[in-house]
Amino acid sequence: MVFQTLDSTNAEAIRRARNGERGPIWFLTHEQTQSRARRGRPWDSGTGNFSASLLIRPEGGPEQAALRSFIAALALRDALIEVCGREDIFTLKWPNDVLLNNRKLAGILLEGGTDASGAYLCIGIGVNLANEPAASFIEEGALPPISLRSVIGTKVDPETFLASLATAFARWEMQFQQYGFAPIRTAWLNHATRLGEVITAKLMDRTEVGTFETVDETGAIVLRTSKGLLHLPAAEIYFGTEG
Repeated sequence: MVFQTLDSTNAEAIRRARNGERGPIWFLTHEQTQSRARRGRPWDSGTGNFSASLLIRPEGGPEQAALRSFIAALALRDALIEVCGREDIFTLKWPNDVLLNNRKLAGILLEGGTDASGAYLCIGIGVNLANEPAASFIEEGALPPISLRSVIGTKVDPETFLASLATAFARWEMQFQQYGFAPIRTAWLNHATRLGEVITAKLMDRTEVGTFETVDETGAIVLRTSKGLLHLPAAEIYFGTEG
């Protein structure tokens, strides 16, 4: 479904789910008035950028639902390659970002709940197709943003991009349903940024510094630290650029 204006595509998807919509269904808007990022932070979705959410009702518990962030990231990368013809410039940052030339191009926000029909999951996706967000929306220490147009020189229409993204997501979701997380994990690691490097993971109550070893079978990042190997679930941390 395509809208001219919404408060938030995830908010719309949640409303539809609570009203009985089962999905899968995409919600795209050309303008968001109440965009939000992880941990409820406000976000500037910008004019001409991509703002959409996918509503699905996945089987399994929350841990299985959370793995869709990896599927969404791989689908985003495929769609970006399709619309601009370049694949060497895109990398994936755990747990929910796509980078362009090591700057943030796209983000993924998963929100879920339960209703009379069972569990639902909303996968919100924002891509800087045309413009970068205002500096006031960028967290201290976060990677600087970038827009696709600033690199490839042309503007990609959000509805055109959705067609590519929806096809790519369906393809990766089918692979996940047939073969589980293992091939998704392998594909994601093949395009991961800073693998093998020292990174800083900021939790709500502490900071952990270690070498980014891998992502495990549950989707948790594995850091090698002075205390040994740490497995940190995506829901618990966010990244700084230190280290």
